Amino acid sequence: MSTTASVLFDNHGRPLEYVRLAVTDRCNLRCFYCMPEQGIDYVPRQALLSYEELERVVQILAGLGVHKVRLTGGEPFVRRGLLPFIGRLRQIEGITDIGLTTNGVLTAPHVPELVRLGIRSVNLSLDTLDRARFLRITRRDELPQVLATFEALIAAGIQVKINAVVMDGQNTEDIIPLAELTRDLPVEVRFIEEMPFNGGSHAAMSLPWNHVRIREHLAEHFSGLLPVSTAPGATAAEYTIPGHMGRVGIIAAYSRTFCGSCNRIRLTAEGGLKTCLYDQGVLDVRALLRGGATNEEIRTALTTAFRYRAANGFEAEQQRPLHQLSFESMSTIGG
Repeated sequence: MSTTASVLFDNHGRPLEYVRLAVTDRCNLRCFYCMPEQGIDYVPRQALLSYEELERVVQILAGLGVHKVRLTGGEPFVRRGLLPFIGRLRQIEGITDIGLTTNGVLTAPHVPELVRLGIRSVNLSLDTLDRARFLRITRRDELPQVLATFEALIAAGIQVKINAVVMDGQNTEDIIPLAELTRDLPVEVRFIEEMPFNGGSHAAMSLPWNHVRIREHLAEHFSGLLPVSTAPGATAAEYTIPGHMGRVGIIAAYSRTFCGSCNRIRLTAEGGLKTCLYDQGVLDVRALLRGGATNEEIRTALTTAFRYRAANGFEAEQQRPLHQLSFESMSTIGG
């Protein structure tokens, strides 16, 4: 297959340039908004895509115009061999940007190798700076390890984006302390609306802290909060605060205000293609890989799926079968 990439568009004229790869569904935290306390039923390890299978998919996607890869989980660092895998991804022609999303528990010792591999951007999940609240939210007492990762990433010059899910009655008192990190550090702190991907039953959510209320809360504490332009496909509305080195952002993940410019697709750890976070999966890529499909056949299947992409997250949710209205855990779909 030719490695000459062209821009690929979906049926709504949106370019598809960015893939999020879940390398595992396993996680070493038990955040209550992501999974039940006892965890989820992990798929058998042989059901996960191998690194070789993931590389093959990325090579095909690169030939279609995808140039950005973000590795997610679960927690990527619980899977052995992650760093050599990143090194091989960097050799794929057309892939120009590799990022990583991590909870930071196991990451700090690997920061020098991330620098060597050319990782320029890491998203760090951190919902609170308070140790007791961290324990309550994640059901694990790991905040010191996460903060050590944060400090190591900053010291290494890697761009850090903190992802904080805003949850009524749980961590709203952390919004301002987290935003204060931007005063003296070149970090972006992004506040995310809570979503229904908790691995349990799903009823219609009420959302006391939506993107509007989060912005109003920030504006009450930081005068001169100023919106700034963002790159095409960005999920966060970004703001500068006078006198602050970094930025704050707000991701309307439940309100889904950014769908019109979404440029990303997702591949779950067991090989399910999701062209929207809210869909039920639109293509079993693992079946193609293990069923003897050629690269060209996989390429055709992918491009066909992209031609039937939902216009937005609400349409994708409406298309889910009734028996799938209980949303999966975020750890299984890669964020």
